[in-house]
Amino acid sequence: MSILLREEQQAIAIESERILKSRVKLDRLLHLLEIQGMYDADFWQTMRAQGWTGISVPEEYGGLGLSLVEVGLVAKACGAVLSGAPFLTSGCGVAHAILAGKSAIAKHRWLAALASGNAIGAVAVAEAQNPLPFRPAVTYGNGTLVGTKCAVSAGSAADVAVVLANQDGNPVLAVAALDGVQRKLFDTFDNSRCTADLIFDRTPAEVIADGQEAMILARLVLAQQAVVTAFEQTGGAEAMMLQARDYANTRRAFGQVIGGFQAVKHRIAEMYVLVELARANALHAASREGQPDFLRAAAVARLSATEAYDTCARECTHVHGGIGVTWETGLHLHMRRARTLSIEQGNGPFWEDFLVDTLTGAIT
Repeated sequence: MSILLREEQQAIAIESERILKSRVKLDRLLHLLEIQGMYDADFWQTMRAQGWTGISVPEEYGGLGLSLVEVGLVAKACGAVLSGAPFLTSGCGVAHAILAGKSAIAKHRWLAALASGNAIGAVAVAEAQNPLPFRPAVTYGNGTLVGTKCAVSAGSAADVAVVLANQDGNPVLAVAALDGVQRKLFDTFDNSRCTADLIFDRTPAEVIADGQEAMILARLVLAQQAVVTAFEQTGGAEAMMLQARDYANTRRAFGQVIGGFQAVKHRIAEMYVLVELARANALHAASREGQPDFLRAAAVARLSATEAYDTCARECTHVHGGIGVTWETGLHLHMRRARTLSIEQGNGPFWEDFLVDTLTGAIT
């Protein structure tokens, strides 16, 4: 592992976990499952009140100016409690894109609003996951966007989006206000992610990068979001591992606690190993931000965290037996979130290919 947490980082991790555990309620999360386009407003208000919405935005724009490590620590706490909105990840992605872009207008208009939580961001760069030839679904011309971006996380609630588009066969990365943009909502496995199609119809947009720079920046933002998601997955995986451990130490069968049986204790031990690997890889990736091997580290973190969360959510349900599949326990919420996060920011096969491309030099 590249780093050990400093004292102030440990304080952020402990305090964010304490606050979220006291304020995120299971009944609200269960309610959100059946509603399209809604999110946990109390959770998001807590994020804003604590200043976490601007944790990685520079102080000159009203943020805290901290690193990807601190963002990840808050994301890990969000994952442990099943945060009822995806805006920490998407907001950081939009802020990073605008900061690295060339548009002073976009910086002035959006960064302070994102830092305060007054604006919610969404990132629509799915084509950055695809190999060449470049065929984005949205075109840019005469200062406007036309076309549809499908299944954008946070799309139903976002105020601004970073969009990868096509301008005469060349990629451009643009920032667009979503006022008046049509949004097509649909039921998903995890409705609290606010997933929606964004339908642009001559929507004004500001270009922040073009040509090869647009693709480089889009992949960088995708990798940064993947690291934040890896922390969120690690938090969920750890919560499932601890819940399985606690249940195994209290539930009795055949005259002893079920944790005494090898079939149960070995499962929990395997969960522990996966969680620690995911934690180490996520911290390593966050600490390598801005370094030549960042994209590679992000891919590794993403893959290991996905395996950890998928496995721990499944095995925790198995350890609980029949009660684990009931509505009231909420374990199914972690199963839903594990499956949803496994495809946000690109699925497993994409990140496997991405990792190979970084190792072979096809992506730098």
